[in-house]
Amino acid sequence: MLRKIIRLIPLFLVVGLAIYTWEKFKDFKNPFSSGEVEVTHNVLLQQISSMGKLELVKYNFRDVVESRIKKDLLPDAKVLLIVSGEAIGCIDLTKIRLGDITEKDSILVVHLPDPEICSYKIDHSKSKVYNTEYAFLDEAKLVDNAFQKAESQIAKNAEDMGILEQTKKSAEQILKPFIENVSKKKVVFLYALKDEKRELR
Repeated sequence: MLRKIIRLIPLFLVVGLAIYTWEKFKDFKNPFSSGEVEVTHNVLLQQISSMGKLELVKYNFRDVVESRIKKDLLPDAKVLLIVSGEAIGCIDLTKIRLGDITEKDSILVVHLPDPEICSYKIDHSKSKVYNTEYAFLDEAKLVDNAFQKAESQIAKNAEDMGILEQTKKSAEQILKPFIENVSKKKVVFLYALKDEKRELR
């Protein structure tokens, strides 16, 4: 038994020396290496795209809508509705491609898709029929028509009130700090071809 242990001693020494050498030199860096090459655009693109459609602005509306059916012999049937609704401005970040992210000196230029109204709807729980006149059997039809008219008007009202420009401003306040934190660079946003003349500074 003692002889077997003696025979194994050289083997233990070799294994121990190998472990010691590995621990000692595993963090050794090649002095002739030119340093690590850091590429962050792909990672940055993945993080941005994973955010999907980023909702940045919500406009709430309250409108009075009238729906009327004209009649020849009888008074016109009409209903008056008080309608509440909302429109949301967003930027679809899934449309961004690697070529939309470029560097100019220490500045990262990100070409974003144009802002859009990604959803608009009526909040029926906060909307109500305010008044009806001579509606009788036509009331349901008038109410339905009024809601359809009001919903189609929400997007137009939101655009007229500047929701798309406000979405851009919110992107500067919310999205820009996120990208700067990930990229460790100053970020400038451009939109399609409209902002090409914007000064980079």
